[in-house]
Amino acid sequence: MRNEIFALVDCNNFYASCERVFQPSLRTTPIGVLSNNDGCIVAMSKEMKKLGISRGKPAFKIFHLLQKYNIKLFSSNYALYGDMSARVMKTLSQFTPEMEVYSIDEAFLRLTEFQHLDLNEYGKEIRDTVFKWTGIPVSVGIGRTKTLAKIAARIAKKYSKFNGVFNTIDHPKMDKILETIPVEKVWGIGRQYAKKLKKYGILNAYKLSQVPEYWVKRQLTVVGLRTVRELQGDSCIDFEMDIIPRKEVVASRSFGIPITELSDLQEAVASHCTRAVEKLREQNLVASYVTVYLTTNRFKNEPQYANYSSSTLIVPSAYTPDFLKEVKIALKRIYRPNYNYKKVGVMISKIMHQNNAPLYFFYPNYLDDKRKDIMDNVDAINKNWGTNTIRYAASGTKQKWQMQREFLSPSYTTNWDELPVVR
Repeated sequence: MRNEIFALVDCNNFYASCERVFQPSLRTTPIGVLSNNDGCIVAMSKEMKKLGISRGKPAFKIFHLLQKYNIKLFSSNYALYGDMSARVMKTLSQFTPEMEVYSIDEAFLRLTEFQHLDLNEYGKEIRDTVFKWTGIPVSVGIGRTKTLAKIAARIAKKYSKFNGVFNTIDHPKMDKILETIPVEKVWGIGRQYAKKLKKYGILNAYKLSQVPEYWVKRQLTVVGLRTVRELQGDSCIDFEMDIIPRKEVVASRSFGIPITELSDLQEAVASHCTRAVEKLREQNLVASYVTVYLTTNRFKNEPQYANYSSSTLIVPSAYTPDFLKEVKIALKRIYRPNYNYKKVGVMISKIMHQNNAPLYFFYPNYLDDKRKDIMDNVDAINKNWGTNTIRYAASGTKQKWQMQREFLSPSYTTNWDELPVVR
């Protein structure tokens, strides 16, 4: 067995931390970040968690507490959070040639070739550099497996005495550490597995690590066995260096106000379609199937309607106009007047890597004509000069269907008009 070493770097209260980077006066203020249309609380600072407010709570139910506890609410600022995440990940890439971005605020670093270093000090260097370069505080967990690194990061974040870095490698009290981790908090153990394990008295990570393999295979299948071996220090979950193509890409948002007109729905569908195809290109993918769906608000006592329509492209593509043409036709098929629509979305499927796209005798491949060149240039301009520097007329200009974001902070890093001013 090779002595692997992994670090899991986890941004602390990421959304709230992004807001604090540009408003440092809020560093001790309770912060809550809201879902689409400012509906529910989806992220919180530790100060807000201490007030006993739960994630998922409707925003209107805590408005009476805002002034009492000096709570600051923010609408979800996807542009800001996405850009700050990219900055954090770019910083982390300086510390290892092998990195797996696990989520918007987490990344695994393989440190196997750094065993000669003092890993605790290296973890502190990672933590300090990320904070210095981005302003985002992080926790660093180090372990022989990705599962143990996850547990270590959880401990580093939870207990301030470790100063954001915890190393489980050769730790003398490893069994005691695992006993403090509830089984439902073990990476890879879902709600149903946790419920089953508790029935057998397996309440924490240590007890799970001691279960015989034959029992795990029978009760938790091969996936569960892999988790148990990881807890025992045997690395079974390798890096996903080569990203498996997605099965589908979805882009949708609920409207800020009820929408009835076809023209407004067409703008929203075009906007979602544009973003979905951008996601394809980000991973060098192409696709040949697109679905449009729309629905009314099922929670309101009014006429209800929901439907979808799909279309197939002749040749797999990542050229946005190819998809815009199809979604416009698909939407017209399912649109019905006199309904208050709440949501519309686009789903792209039949996805493959662009290099694996089949060739057609009568139709050019996406890579073989100017379509890819055009898209590469559009993406480059939007990346360098800000989202929607170049955009499609089909997406409209007024966009009254956009989400309600009453508490939206500026896009400090992605919009020239909203750059922070230094006085």
